[in-house]
Amino acid sequence: MPLQATVLDLEIGSTRFTATLREDLAPHSCARLMSMLPYRATAIHARWSGEALWSPLGDSWPPGVRLPRENATREPRPGEIVLYAGELSEPELLIPYGMVRFACKVGPLDGNPVLRIDDPIPALAEIGRQILWNGGMSFKVEKGLG
Repeated sequence: MPLQATVLDLEIGSTRFTATLREDLAPHSCARLMSMLPYRATAIHARWSGEALWSPLGDSWPPGVRLPRENATREPRPGEIVLYAGELSEPELLIPYGMVRFACKVGPLDGNPVLRIDDPIPALAEIGRQILWNGGMSFKVEKGLG
């Protein structure tokens, strides 16, 4: 019998989404994310990656901990949230809402897929545009209520 997918609740500003944990693609990264829940921070607009939001993991991330590449990608699709914890940049979650080429100021990054937003992406794109023009919003990731 296949394992049931883990569903998490995300909230950006006042908008709620559900997202499926991608343990099938990045089990180590997903386990690390789950160990951080509930996660509360700010989502701001990405500077280098295109149409995406990001949340630097900062104090939530243990110093010096790096993750191996697990089905890592530089071009996640809208709603495919990736986790980066490598050598080139600080640990972060990238939340694409449109065209993305994941990068930092020193070059391209490869993020491990940890979540897939299950809800319609147009709402996420609207939030992305709001954050681009108006600044950051609260960002929460929690275990699903169902």
